[in-house]
Formats: sequence, structure tokens, C-alpha cells
Amino acid sequence: MLLVKNFHMFLAALSVAFFTFRFALLMTNPDKLKQKWLKICPHIIDTLLFTLGIIMMVTYSLYPGQVDWMTEKLLAVAAYIFTGYYTLKLARNNTMRVIGYLGAMGWIILVARIAMSKQNFLF
Repeated sequence: MLLVKNFHMFLAALSVAFFTFRFALLMTNPDKLKQKWLKICPHIIDTLLFTLGIIMMVTYSLYPGQVDWMTEKLLAVAAYIFTGYYTLKLARNNTMRVIGYLGAMGWIILVARIAMSKQNFLF
């Protein structure tokens, strides 16, 4: 199970790195974001990340609604997904994109903090 956990953490870091890379491209050369591999890879990585998270949740019986820190972690992941989507798709100018990116990174920091400490932060 340690292998699953380590691969999950690797995929999480890779997902954030891909998001950061796509944000940088959006700010400097948005036409490059149209490349097919940049549209497909994040979905593959995030699907594997989500699947391994579910496997670990079930294996360790850490169900949202029953384990407070897991509930908060999943809410923070959902907020990260929303702010990431806002940053890459909905923000109308670079100022709003930067604010969205910084917000997404804030949510990722919260997710990492909760994952490492296994303690609530907001609730």
C-alpha cells in the first residue's frame, strides 16, 4: 500500500506541475495550449490520482462525512479544481488569471497540509 500512497503523491505533484505549466503557457503563449497532448495528459494524470485516492480511502476506511479531515481535504480539492478551471478557462484577463492561480495554489497548500497532518484546518 506504500507504493500506492507514494504513486498518489507523485501524481499529485505532477498534476500541480502540469497546471503550473499550462498557466505559464496561458500567460506567455496561449496558442500552445491547443496541442492535443496538453489537453489529454492532465485528464489521464488526474483520473489516476483520483482513482488511487479512492483506493486508499476505501482501504483505510477514511470516508468523507465520517472522518472530518478527509471531508475537509475533499472540499479543498474541489475548490482547487474550481479555481484551476476558473484560471485556465473563465478568467478574462491576466490579473484575474494570476489571482485564480494564486488561489488554486492556496487550496493545494491546504490539501497538502491536511494530508500530512491528518487534522482539520478550516472546520
